[in-house]
Amino acid sequence: MGLVEFATNPWGQTVPIHIFFYLMWVAAIGGLAFLMSHAIYVQFVAAKEAHAVAVDPALAAKFPARIPRHSLVARMFHWVMSVAMFALLITAFVPRMGYPFDWVTYHWIAGLVLTASIIFHIFHATFWMDFWAIWPNKEDIEEAKWRFMRATGKDAPEPRKFGKYPFENKMYHLIIVLSGLAVTLTGVFMMKRVRTPFFVRNPYLFADMTWGLMYVLHGLAGVGLIGLVMVHVYFALRPEKFVITESMIGGTMDRDFYLEHYDPERWKVPAAK
Repeated sequence: MGLVEFATNPWGQTVPIHIFFYLMWVAAIGGLAFLMSHAIYVQFVAAKEAHAVAVDPALAAKFPARIPRHSLVARMFHWVMSVAMFALLITAFVPRMGYPFDWVTYHWIAGLVLTASIIFHIFHATFWMDFWAIWPNKEDIEEAKWRFMRATGKDAPEPRKFGKYPFENKMYHLIIVLSGLAVTLTGVFMMKRVRTPFFVRNPYLFADMTWGLMYVLHGLAGVGLIGLVMVHVYFALRPEKFVITESMIGGTMDRDFYLEHYDPERWKVPAAK
């Protein structure tokens, strides 16, 4: 059993047509296995903190009680993108699970919403946000190495607290960007093969081999997003991470949580008035 399904076109060429859709179950089971393994690790293996880290009252007085984290625009983008992503996954894979319905129209509409939200986010992040804050840098990688060494009992310098986005968030963001761009770029071209109000249908825009590779890339990115979304939802609902999730709803987080987990020199916030 392979990853890609092939077919013979009218000219006798063997071309890829799409992925084997058992891969959606591989992604789902793999995501579930990760969630279970992580939960077991946190519960039974990871070192437990003896007590919460004390926050210096003098330091705390320099900051507002609620630390701003996400603007209203950033939060609206996140939730619009989330709805579009779930709609895409449902319309793409539920019919493959044995529940057929007329999914094509819903799928390309959700795809256009996702594409528009990504384009908006690129402009918003470039001109109104700190664009580079979310991307991994040399310092992040070096400190991740130190954390791994210390976790495995080896000597290494003590890493500093994180900036606004921890290394794990940055790496997840990088992976989701690559998957999202792959699925949206291929999806926009694939709309030329269906009837929509936006494009004149032209299934002969590309050769069969190009279309096939495009469908394969679209499918692989799609099944990858199954696991990525599962991981994202899992960490969003974990008790120790829920403060961050709440900040994506209300826009702010508690000052003590900020001072306990983040470095004010790396994530600068407005001083208390």
